[in-house]
Amino acid sequence: MYTAADHQFMGQAIAEAQNSLYLSNPNPRVGCVIVKNGALIGRGCTQRVGGPHAEVQALADARAHGFDPTGSTVYVTLEPCNHTGRTPPCVDALIAAKPATVIVAMSDPNPLVGGKGLERLKAAGIEVQCGLLESEAQALNRGFISRMTRGLPWVRIKIAASLDGKTALPNGQSQWITGPLARADGHHWRAQACAILSGVGTVKEDDPSLNVRDVKTDRQPWRIVVDSKLETPLKAKVLSNPQASGVILVCASLDSRESQDKAKAFEALGVEVIAMANANSKVDLPKLFAYLAQERHMNEIHVEAGFKLNGSLLREDCVDELLLYYAPFFVGEGIGMANISPLTALDLRQDWQIIDQALFGSDLRLRLSKK
Repeated sequence: MYTAADHQFMGQAIAEAQNSLYLSNPNPRVGCVIVKNGALIGRGCTQRVGGPHAEVQALADARAHGFDPTGSTVYVTLEPCNHTGRTPPCVDALIAAKPATVIVAMSDPNPLVGGKGLERLKAAGIEVQCGLLESEAQALNRGFISRMTRGLPWVRIKIAASLDGKTALPNGQSQWITGPLARADGHHWRAQACAILSGVGTVKEDDPSLNVRDVKTDRQPWRIVVDSKLETPLKAKVLSNPQASGVILVCASLDSRESQDKAKAFEALGVEVIAMANANSKVDLPKLFAYLAQERHMNEIHVEAGFKLNGSLLREDCVDELLLYYAPFFVGEGIGMANISPLTALDLRQDWQIIDQALFGSDLRLRLSKK
């Protein structure tokens, strides 16, 4: 059904979509290329929210270079939108451009689109094909797909550990387990998330900024701290400059006068405080993630937390992906990856499958998803 040239040009559209990794949240990462008489005449990717989508970018690029897209073949990694959001529907722009064919990698999981964009193109007399390099396109948008189909963000936990699975010495010292190349790669994953989440224990112990520094990005993710009792120090680095990205403290309850006074102090700094309690007067983690997806439109949550919160997230089945960096040494006694209960039988284990693996200097990175 698809030629070698089709694969090549859709591969270039996938590469264009990569340029939206740090940029397009909460919109999906989409790339588009336009081909006429075997030559690429336009390319584009989805810009920041409110900016043009990939198809409009590619059409503008073609015209800016003096090319007419009439009769062309358009390769796009996601079904063109058929609804008006912050921008007009992309199908309208494509129909007006009169390409002969539109080849799409994957249909849009957004129920507002869900095949309607493809039908509009067909009704306009444009040949439409769908499914070329679908898995590659899906891998770019795990978070968007998750939000649209499950009402939950894609939650990724990042952990740096020794070969024997220790994340810190017994005294809590953890800087640095891994080398600078692995840490820079960690910032690559931070940059593409909608929010970076940690726990109050990590904030009090390490005083992290939870921002992106080691890769270039014009957009900083939200910073979220799970803090049942609002014990985050007012001078913590994570609270600095909340206007740059947004900071949320999530506590269990705001019912007491003490908690309300603490919340007012944080809010005076520009920090948002929300309460979500479970039956044990801790933060209700599943409810929190549903809220972040459905009310705050967040696709991917990148977690950099400690032993206790990691364990809670795993026990409550909140984790979709593990991002593990192993440094080539042993610690012996120390703090482990996650506070989880010991198994009484191996068949009770939770299995994970490897997505990919890579070396960063002498450190090994494994990415795994739940089976």
